[in-house]
Amino acid sequence: MGSRLSETDSELYKRIEEVLHYLWDPIGIAGHPGARDEYQSYLPRVFAMAKSGAPISELAKYLAKIEEEQMGLRPNMQKASKVAYCCAEWNSYLYGLEK
Repeated sequence: MGSRLSETDSELYKRIEEVLHYLWDPIGIAGHPGARDEYQSYLPRVFAMAKSGAPISELAKYLAKIEEEQMGLRPNMQKASKVAYCCAEWNSYLYGLEK
């Protein structure tokens, strides 16, 4: 990210990076330590969407679009929705937001 993040933003960024790497992981690299940066290019936008409170469906559609257009995979909307929900939950938890 271009600017310095607050402590809470840094924590959210880290948590979302972990969610993308371990839970989303559309190409199956979570077990490979050397591939930890594989999803980094998608992280800033996912972070911004989660932090801004974008609808879970919008975030899930973005993840599915990446799977299809960037990775050449069949999108997994069920998994993308779970991952989007998890990102939103981390945002709510870290910022103490009510549902």
